[in-house]
Amino acid sequence: MILSNLSIQAALDSGSLVVTPQPRPRTPEPGIACPFQTSAMDLTLGDEISWLKDQMPISVDLRGGKFNNLFVLNCERRQLKRDEPYLLPPGKFVLAKTHEVVDLPIREDGPWLAARIEGRSSYARCGLLVHFTAPTIHAGFRGTITLEMMNFGPYPILLYPFSPVCQLIVEQVDRKPFKNDSQFQGQMEPTGGRRSD
Repeated sequence: MILSNLSIQAALDSGSLVVTPQPRPRTPEPGIACPFQTSAMDLTLGDEISWLKDQMPISVDLRGGKFNNLFVLNCERRQLKRDEPYLLPPGKFVLAKTHEVVDLPIREDGPWLAARIEGRSSYARCGLLVHFTAPTIHAGFRGTITLEMMNFGPYPILLYPFSPVCQLIVEQVDRKPFKNDSQFQGQMEPTGGRRSD
C-alpha cells in the first residue's frame, strides 16, 4: 500500500519514518513550495557528486561482483555550491546523494515502512534521468539516498544543490522483517556502497 501525503506526515510524526532535515512546510503556504505530492515527498540534491574517472583502462565484468570497489577506488568527487553548480553534459553519468538522511526503522510494534525513489517527470522531459534503476529503499535502511543520474538530453543540465530532484514514495510492509545489514546501510557519500575486501 502506497502512503498518501497525510499518511506520510503521520509517519513522520510517529517516528516510523524519519527524514532529516524534516521537509517544511508540512502544509501549503503562499509563496513556499510544498514538498508533498498527493502520494510522495520531494527530496533534494545534496552537495556532493562523484563519477568514474574518464579513460580508465578497466572493464566491468558483471560476473565478478564487488562493484562498490569500482567506484570507491576509481572515482572523482566534487562539492556543489549554491553559486557553483555542476554542468552535466549529454551522455554523462554521475552519482549524487540526497541532502536528506532517510531512516525507515524496524520497530518492535510497527508500522514497518519501505520506500522507492523516483525521478521527477518535469526533469525527465529535459533528459535528466534520476535514480533510473534499483529504486527500492528497504525497511531498516538509514542514510542518504545515492542517486544514479544521467543526462539523456541534447543539452547540458546544471545541477544545483538543494534543488528538488526526486520523490520518495513510501509503502507499508505487511509484516515485521528481520534485519539485514545491506552494503548501503549508513551511507553518507555518493559511492557504490561500502568497500568490500
